[in-house]
Amino acid sequence: MKAENTIDMNAYFAGGCFWCITEPFYDIDGVIKVESGFSGGDEINPNYEDVKAQKTSHRETIKVIYDESKVDYKTLLDTFLNHVDLTDDGGQFIDRGFSYTLAIFYNNVDEEKIIRKTIKEIENKYNIKACVSVLPFKNFYIADEYHQDYFKKNKEEYLKEMIESGRRKNIQN
Repeated sequence: MKAENTIDMNAYFAGGCFWCITEPFYDIDGVIKVESGFSGGDEINPNYEDVKAQKTSHRETIKVIYDESKVDYKTLLDTFLNHVDLTDDGGQFIDRGFSYTLAIFYNNVDEEKIIRKTIKEIENKYNIKACVSVLPFKNFYIADEYHQDYFKKNKEEYLKEMIESGRRKNIQN
């Protein structure tokens, strides 16, 4: 049970297909909910078909709602970074185009500092150039219910997507 004086926080990550990056966050104590949607663009109330077809300036994004008394932002950031290909500037795995490129949307200066420091450490450790946009949060539009918790509602299709996309090498239950 949460303490009365805690406030639910939100973290926003664009990591390619939002179906494919939701599941890992549910294994983290303190994550309350993960919502699939669209963020970063200027169009109001974008829809899945337009975002997927690259007709907007939005990216597929997840909103991680969490209890900061149980989990910190850095843990969420690390989880995100461990489930994407930081060197791919054209999308993620089989999902191609701007709407599938990496972005982390920060809510404040502290988050921005954590993000930039973490990415720099990864670049130095692995001698790579990370292809991830670090941007101030400006909007989030939730996707239709069909897209929410896709991995729970469509387990077989989800596992097939994870394997065919290259995100998973084999089926893991």
